[in-house]
Amino acid sequence: MMLSSCNGQEDKINGVSFVASRDRIDSTHVKPVIEVNANYAAIMPFGFIKNLEHPEIVHNTKRQWFGETRAGAKQYIEELRKSNIKIMVKPQIWVWRGEFTGYIKMTTEDNWKALEGSYTNFIMEYANLAQDVKAEILCIGTELEQFVKHRPEYWTALIHKIKETYKGKLTYAANWDEFKRTPFWNQLDYIGVDAYFPVSDLQTPTLKDCLEGWKKHKPVIKTLSDQYAKPVLFTEYGYRSLDFAGRQPWVSDHNLRDVNLQAQVNTTKALFETFWKEPWFAGGFVWKWFHSHEKVGGNDNPMFTPQNKPAENEIRAYYKTE
Repeated sequence: MMLSSCNGQEDKINGVSFVASRDRIDSTHVKPVIEVNANYAAIMPFGFIKNLEHPEIVHNTKRQWFGETRAGAKQYIEELRKSNIKIMVKPQIWVWRGEFTGYIKMTTEDNWKALEGSYTNFIMEYANLAQDVKAEILCIGTELEQFVKHRPEYWTALIHKIKETYKGKLTYAANWDEFKRTPFWNQLDYIGVDAYFPVSDLQTPTLKDCLEGWKKHKPVIKTLSDQYAKPVLFTEYGYRSLDFAGRQPWVSDHNLRDVNLQAQVNTTKALFETFWKEPWFAGGFVWKWFHSHEKVGGNDNPMFTPQNKPAENEIRAYYKTE
């Protein structure tokens, strides 16, 4: 399934990563999504793990925020559907203290088996939801490199099990430095990449410098697409409005506060210029989008959200289909 169109944009997944919040949402929260010309939203319920060696995923409990639960995810989806926004269900794991999920790794066979059982319960909860709401895409995991590396047979069996329940398109969100080693792309519909590739070392990366920075990454991504005959989907993409935004785009350190709105604009624009017109590129989901649009982002905000910043206008322009 390759996407194509006469202008290179028409069929693109122009998505937002819609943050799970404490609250229910209504049409006022969806309106800014429509106004940025998005046609897709990633809905992200959460499971929680105590530490990187702990096998139990706690999920869908009353102690979680509403948007992190199955009921909350369903309510968000139903509200977005009223405005014809398509859906990717993207369950995610949060490790206590924010440790990187790619390092989740058990130390005993018993714990690996326990993790597998717990993860199956977690992901099947949302495979069932995805089928129930007829979500267009289900993402079966996000940035779980060590889990995938050490238990590949489990993942093959899990994908088979998911397909018995969920009949839509499947992807997996591999980290930018992981996707080349993910072993099961042939079983999925999209090669999913969280696209935090380093593209520039400049304090204010220029458009030209970022375009140049993509030249070493793009052929690798394209080669994988060719190898598997699958389109590439940026399951997450985005940059902070911060000095050196293109150097280590994955860094979410809240202590970094040197706001640079132009850095976010230039890095974002270069990503669109590099990928959005390619027929083998399916589109992507900008990280990240908050439900209370009027209360977030803004010109003094150094974090990822493009909301109420100049980068939002860039996304609106690229997401507009003629």
